[in-house]
Amino acid sequence: MAAREEFDLFVIGAGSGGVRAARMAAQRGARVAVADDAPLGGTCVNLGCIPKKLYSFAAHYAESFEESHGFGWAGPAPVLDWAALKANRALEIGRLNGIYGKLLTDAGVTVLAGRAHVVGANEVEVGGRVHGARHLLVATGGRPVVPALPGAEFAITSNEVFDLAQFPRHLVVVGGGYIACEFASIFRGLGAQVTQLYRGEQVLRGFDDDVRHFVATEVRKKGVDLRTQADVARIDRDADRLRVTLVDGSTLLADQVLYATGRTPNTAGLGLADLGVQLAANGAVVVDAHYRSTVPSIHALGDVIDRVQLTPVALAEAMALVDHLFGEGRRHVDYEHIPTAVFTHPSIGTVGLTEQAARERFDAVRVFRSEFKALRHTLSGNTERTLMKLVVDAASDRVVGIHMVGADAGEIIQGFAVALKAGATKAVFDATIGIHPTAAEEFVTMREPVVA
Repeated sequence: MAAREEFDLFVIGAGSGGVRAARMAAQRGARVAVADDAPLGGTCVNLGCIPKKLYSFAAHYAESFEESHGFGWAGPAPVLDWAALKANRALEIGRLNGIYGKLLTDAGVTVLAGRAHVVGANEVEVGGRVHGARHLLVATGGRPVVPALPGAEFAITSNEVFDLAQFPRHLVVVGGGYIACEFASIFRGLGAQVTQLYRGEQVLRGFDDDVRHFVATEVRKKGVDLRTQADVARIDRDADRLRVTLVDGSTLLADQVLYATGRTPNTAGLGLADLGVQLAANGAVVVDAHYRSTVPSIHALGDVIDRVQLTPVALAEAMALVDHLFGEGRRHVDYEHIPTAVFTHPSIGTVGLTEQAARERFDAVRVFRSEFKALRHTLSGNTERTLMKLVVDAASDRVVGIHMVGADAGEIIQGFAVALKAGATKAVFDATIGIHPTAAEEFVTMREPVVA
């Protein structure tokens, strides 16, 4: 039997946060191991951000070919080869898995393929072998959940949607968060009939209200049958299709039912509670400002702590933790004003406060809002419109919220996020020369507030 191996840091989970923490710690001279029973890269690389964005790119092509006629192009309509899209995506994900593996091994990290179980405050078991570690890091992410309802076993989640054997002619998407909205847009763009069901009054709870209503209008224009205040009562097999019965008694026939109604932290079966690690009601690891659990040698970060479920946040948390454990301890994560994008069609980019949140925080707020048809669509024939919005604290003139719905919103908002983080005022925006003709220039040319 091989001798017990001792590590300075043992990472459970090889997703974005876990891999970053392992690499950075190893580069600082620590002895590091990382264990995972799934392909390297975690949800983001394998079942989330990357494949989703690739499919979002794919979903724009049919619309782009149609728009090209307004610019003088002629030709037959393209036809989607679902099998080719899946195969090409799989090749790219496999390439990324290999890159993650090389990054770890090149840094000197010991990579263990297998499910880890924490058996002591400084002990982890993988594949029947116990390893010692001065510090343990739980970076196991989260997983989608389907609520208990009759026929729930017939539903799929975002884990399965990328590799469906047959392209769904009619896809029912249940949920109103960003994942549900993104997949509704993606599969509609790829050519499916899409019905999206959300039990609330409006999708994208937590986003700016103008953004929520604007996006709902735009996705409906693109053919998504978005139904709010609607929910599923049961799902039944009906020959080779699924019969979806709604709470109002109406029914839908679908090829697939995709549930995107929430995710839960991956802590089940790790043995954490047995050691006294405090878990929240949903299973999330409770940590302090330095990502330390109630057992001092055990840390956690990323989706498993259910703080901000975004890949760049997990990366930032990993850097802060490694600096705390093996460095000078100066790094910290600022959770204020984190930019994000939603890859609906059209896409959303946002950073800072919503108008409602700003009004709750400041005595007076000024709002600048612009809605227009992008230059491209003056010839494309597409009726898509763009929304841009600035929220300003009247007392300081600081821009505290920036919101956009339109083409490349994420790319545009990333740059403006730097300005917001730096404390730019509306006067600074006004003094900035725009790049013409672009949609982005609208952010520096809005002069009259719509709400004083």
